[in-house]
Parts: sequence; C-alpha cells; structure tokens
Amino acid sequence: MTNKSMFFFLLLGAVILSSCGTGKKLETANGQIADLQSQNSQLTSTNNDLKKQVADLTSQNSSLTTQFDNYKKDCLAKEQELKEVNETMAQLHEDVQQLVEKIEAAEADFENKGLEVYSKDGIIHVDMKDNLLYKSGSAKLSDDGKKALGNLAGVLNGYPKLKVIVVGNTDTVHVKGVADNWSLSTERANGVVRTLVKDYQVDPMRLTAAGKGKFNPVADNSTEEGRAKNRRTEIVLNPDWERLWESVKEDNH
Repeated sequence: MTNKSMFFFLLLGAVILSSCGTGKKLETANGQIADLQSQNSQLTSTNNDLKKQVADLTSQNSSLTTQFDNYKKDCLAKEQELKEVNETMAQLHEDVQQLVEKIEAAEADFENKGLEVYSKDGIIHVDMKDNLLYKSGSAKLSDDGKKALGNLAGVLNGYPKLKVIVVGNTDTVHVKGVADNWSLSTERANGVVRTLVKDYQVDPMRLTAAGKGKFNPVADNSTEEGRAKNRRTEIVLNPDWERLWESVKEDNH
C-alpha cells in the first residue's frame, strides 16, 4: 500500500470519527431543547392558571367590597332609624312626665283625699278611691268626685289623642241592692264615662268603660285597710304610641 493510500484511509477515518461526535452532540442538544420546550409549556400553563386565579380573586374582592359597602350603608340607615325611634321614645317619655305633672297640679286639692297619679311602663294611671267618687255601695258620683273628674277632663281635653280606659274595682264584700260586685264596678265605670262626656265634653270615641269587680285586688281583702284600697276606680291614659309607630313606618319606607 502506497503512502497516498494510507493517508486517504487515515483522513477518511478521521472524518467518520468526527461525524459520529457531532451527531451525539446534536442529539443531546435536541433533547435539551425538547426538555426546555416542555418546561416552557408547563410554565405557560401554570402562568395561565395563576392569571385565572388572580382574575377570580379580583372578581371576588370586588363582590365582597360591594357587599361590604351595602352592609355598611344598611348599618348606617338602621343606626339612623334607631336614633330617631329613641328620640321619639324620649320625647314620649318627657310628654308622659309633663302630663303626670299637669294632672297632679290639677288634682292638688284631692292629693290627700284618695286620689293618686303615677306612670308605669309609659302608661299614666289616675286612681280614685270609692270614698272620693261615690257614696258607700252606690254608683252615684259625689260632688267631690265630679269636681275631681272635671279637673282631670280639663287636662284630657288638651291631649285629644290620648285613649282613656275607666276600670271599676271592688272588694269582696257583696253590696245589697246590686246583682253582684261586678255589676257595681261596671256601673261605676260607666258613670265616670258618662260624666266625662256629658258634663266635660270629653270625646266619647276616646273612652272605654270596664268593670273588674273583685277580681283585680291590689291589697288583702281580709282586712278593712286592704278592702279600702281595692275599692277604687282606675283611669288609665295611653300615650300617643301611634306617633312612635308612625315614625317607625316612615323610617322603613
């Protein structure tokens, strides 16, 4: 074999060896590219998921913000309603106290003669013992009783929205000449109402008469002192609660 032939074969071998090395590198590089492309695809997918989550959270935050704003608005509205109702109740309480004072002043002459004025749970009570209003065992009003009712009517006519309930009460001792104590208590209440209407021009639409007989005692009927306390006529004045109710209804519209 000549030197030229030997050189050719050596050169061919080098080329073949060189080609083999380049192919492996290319294969490795292509593999790496494929891996990077796969990772990029995964990162793109993850990024899209994160973008969607951000969009969802943004939407939820907007919704919660709107809900909170509406809740805050409702709370402020309710707070204002409560304030107005409390102011109305405070004014009604003040009106009740003023009315009690006016009745007490009008009935000052009868303060120690069996007449008592007080308020309970926003309702005014004017209690008159039977010895002030009537003769014993009778439904006929005494002169002092008529005068006391006249003083009360003078105040009532200044408060036309007040509802008035007159309730007669007796002790447990049966009175001769009447069917029973229930009838007596009812007729006494009716007598008060008639006098308020006929003599003192109180609107009859405001008045209610009732008798509870012996069934509403405030003291022990086994003693004379207790029975005396139970023989009474209660005049109950309901304040203008309608004003409070109207204010609540107006706030809710």
